[in-house]
Amino acid sequence: MMCAYKYAARHGAEVGSDDHTLGCAQVKRSLTGRSTPATGRRQVARFGSWVNQLPYLPKWLILGAMVGVIAGAGAIVFYEALSYSTRFFLGVLAGYHPPTPAGEGGAAGSAHYSRAWAIPLVVVLGGLLSGWLVFSFAPEAEGHGTDAAIDAVHQNPRGIRLRAVVVKIVASALTIGSGGSGGREGPTAQISAGFGSLLARVLDLSPEDGRIAVSIGIGSGIGAIFSAPLGGAVLAADIVYRDDFEFAALLPGVFASIIAYAIFGGVLGYQPLFAIPGGYHFHQPIQLLWFAIIGLLAGGLGLLYSRSFYGLVRLSSRLPFSRKLRPALGGLLVGLIALGLPEVLGTGYGWVQKGLSADLVHTPLLIILALPLARILATALSIGTGGSGGVFGPGMVIGAFTGLAVWRVLEPIAPGVGHDPAPFVIVGMMAVFGGISRAPIAVMLMVAQMTGSIALLGPAMVAVAISWFIVDWADDSIYRSQLHNRDDSASSRIQLGLPLLATLRVADVMSAPRLVLAGTTTASEALEALRRAGVPGAPVSDAKGAYIGTVETDRVERAADADPGSLMATLADATTATTTGGATLDVGLEALTHAGGHWVAVTSGRHNIVGILSIGDLVTGYRQALGTNVEKIDRVAPHAVAVEERIAAGSPVDGRAVADAGLPAGTVIVAVQRANELLASDATTVLGAGDMVTALTSPEHADELRRLLRGARSGPDEVTPGTQMI
Repeated sequence: MMCAYKYAARHGAEVGSDDHTLGCAQVKRSLTGRSTPATGRRQVARFGSWVNQLPYLPKWLILGAMVGVIAGAGAIVFYEALSYSTRFFLGVLAGYHPPTPAGEGGAAGSAHYSRAWAIPLVVVLGGLLSGWLVFSFAPEAEGHGTDAAIDAVHQNPRGIRLRAVVVKIVASALTIGSGGSGGREGPTAQISAGFGSLLARVLDLSPEDGRIAVSIGIGSGIGAIFSAPLGGAVLAADIVYRDDFEFAALLPGVFASIIAYAIFGGVLGYQPLFAIPGGYHFHQPIQLLWFAIIGLLAGGLGLLYSRSFYGLVRLSSRLPFSRKLRPALGGLLVGLIALGLPEVLGTGYGWVQKGLSADLVHTPLLIILALPLARILATALSIGTGGSGGVFGPGMVIGAFTGLAVWRVLEPIAPGVGHDPAPFVIVGMMAVFGGISRAPIAVMLMVAQMTGSIALLGPAMVAVAISWFIVDWADDSIYRSQLHNRDDSASSRIQLGLPLLATLRVADVMSAPRLVLAGTTTASEALEALRRAGVPGAPVSDAKGAYIGTVETDRVERAADADPGSLMATLADATTATTTGGATLDVGLEALTHAGGHWVAVTSGRHNIVGILSIGDLVTGYRQALGTNVEKIDRVAPHAVAVEERIAAGSPVDGRAVADAGLPAGTVIVAVQRANELLASDATTVLGAGDMVTALTSPEHADELRRLLRGARSGPDEVTPGTQMI
């Protein structure tokens, strides 16, 4: 009993039960047997504290490089896993070898099926194995991983479980390798996005930094697997919104993508995925008309792709048998389609290469016209029924077949079409997925890098713009987790709706935790402590007070019924958002919403638990902010000017707190911008050289304030045109 109370006193928290909650033996185990994980957590926490204090550029050089390394290595792992899976299922079991693109050997593939009866069986087998794996161990790994990663960006950047990443790799290799229609970008994106999510958790990144880490994980993973680093960097910023751009992710995305590409290419080569015989030079303006036709068809087919896919997802959810078996049904139907159209099997990139190389010119026109629709149906059946794989790759294959179909129809009758289908195939790839993904710039750059066809970017803009406008008019996207713009995000709404939250810190309003559970507390002990404290959940700490995760009371109840001796360290959810005491309240509120909206743990720079932030605490803080700002407003004269000036080195205010800076009477510092961070000012804020100060003061003191901020060497000047009268 004494050991238990000493433990509680040491960590400033209630222990998880009554007198016999933690025996001496348990406490000793927590302080000795578990010391290695605890020490590791503290070392990571110290590294995270150091990283979070760095300026923007060095911080994202470090974090971007870390994400890029994992993205490149993850792309290699999945590429090899998919290659082995394809050789085993389609090659060994079915006796069929699909064609490959030029960047992967350019193999022509099998001319026909040697064991046609085996094709449906093999695809069914892959679906069975994938369905069992996904729905047994990580149901969130079903479908296309990119959408799940986008959802994590907006809802909870810390929420991607590593288990889901591992399951996604294996399940996708099974689904696609056995012949299911899917892309390899989804699993690769989820690997690096999952690592970005892990960084957000273990380094205690802010919600904004967590969003950037997951976003660049998406872009760098896809850029690596397609050998298109520039496209991947832009994709990191382009893919999370339908009608907006995440500028903060662009530069970190460049760091991550180039490192991922260097690692992936160092093992598998730096050549483009596809090769174009000859080259392309735009010299026929009438081709713009034919590209516009591709754009019209691409917009319509993109909508058909999206709505067919999600329609089949809804239909599949109503099937009267286990979810584990549904991917097998989809696989059976895909296998039957493939008996007539082998182009629907696997990634389909080898067939795109055949289209670029004019190897399909003798294929019957009816089949060429059917290929885009067949690929749409096959992808919906493979992934929409619960299989695992990406929708990015199939979208480009659908676009390639669309461009090829337009070329086949126009080539005998229309002027300026030419005898080379490659430009039409490439423009189709850009237009179909550039429109329905709502990421037109990124997709154009990616396809251009994948095909080495930069010269087509200009002419292709006609098709991509038309496709994008059609999809925008229909307000659709293949990525349903995308927000329309940044104003739709929780963080933006918080900042716009409750702007005064930025004037207070979380530490100013947080409450002391009523209960902190030790990782060695059992489920039965924790349940008794939670009920006695009357709280909906509690944070869990290790032997040295470092945050492990959180537990909710209902989860502990279920665990206590199933296994009363299970430990909180194994039940704690490490993906739950936290906030730091030094964060502003608007950041704290965003973390609160990510954590479920009831409460969120507050941690120190070393990731120790120092408090709890609840909605009640936040309302109290907002009232305090309102009162503080009313007092500030009362001090401002009826007629005042707004002054915005950067503090010069050597200024009398450099290094001094606002209260001691000797500012003119009646001056109110509204905000201080330091580097890329906007600081709410109070009397204790220390000003420094380089800070951009926004202040309210009387007109007669405006020049004096400017001279004070600029330093003694600056002479008097007139009120600048930017001065605003209030």
